[in-house]
Amino acid sequence: MADTESRIGVKKKRGKGQADEARMPFTAHLEELRSRLIKSVLAVIAAFAVCFAFSETLFALLTAPLLRFQTPGLALIGTGVAEAFLTKMKVGFIAAIIVAFPVILWQGWQFIAPGLYEHEKYYARFFVVCGTLFFLLGAWFCYAAIFQVGYSFFLRRYEALGVQPAIRISEYLSFAAKLLLAFGIAFELPVAAYFLARVGLIDHRFLIRQFRYAILLILVVAAVLTPPDIFSQILLAIPLTVLYGISIGAAYLGRQKPVNSQS
Repeated sequence: MADTESRIGVKKKRGKGQADEARMPFTAHLEELRSRLIKSVLAVIAAFAVCFAFSETLFALLTAPLLRFQTPGLALIGTGVAEAFLTKMKVGFIAAIIVAFPVILWQGWQFIAPGLYEHEKYYARFFVVCGTLFFLLGAWFCYAAIFQVGYSFFLRRYEALGVQPAIRISEYLSFAAKLLLAFGIAFELPVAAYFLARVGLIDHRFLIRQFRYAILLILVVAAVLTPPDIFSQILLAIPLTVLYGISIGAAYLGRQKPVNSQS
């Protein structure tokens, strides 16, 4: 592509100092990655210390979409001595990941920043803000819409069999958490596409050409991120496909005002 060739040409014109700075040894990259991961983990731990205090309220919020259905005999049960406590721990950890997500995004950006031009580093704050907003939007979409459709479908299967559903709290939490995080991450696609296009790594034509491979990857990702049932995988695969289409538009918008790399 012409854009890629021009970008490579600009890289060749960098000064000696910039080139030396860009040539970090592999061990230095590993050390930098280790530092960023440690900071992300510390952010999650700090958020967990706060979120655990509200885990009971958060658990009630998570179970509300299920318990609002008037299915005969529907109940959440615990079958282990420590299951209630471990469930509280898991709820606090899930909430901590969501709360610390801006820090995780920032650390990820800082890890790749040394390989970017100065004008590209300008987008860091926008990337973190937009990435956080879209992650929360994805989690909210899952909570408000997908849970409603999914739980209605699954509970009707109990009614069809004449069985009263008694669901383990740990299994329910695992199911809900996987879907929430999967949709939060999935909604990052348009943000990633926009910023990758903005820095010249991809464009909308590239995404269009890769559409058939993207569909295959979407099906694989949906199978990995969701519980092992075909309906949950479809619930994620369809929005992912729509988001890929939106990502093409985001990449197109990202290339509308190409930055001047000749500075």
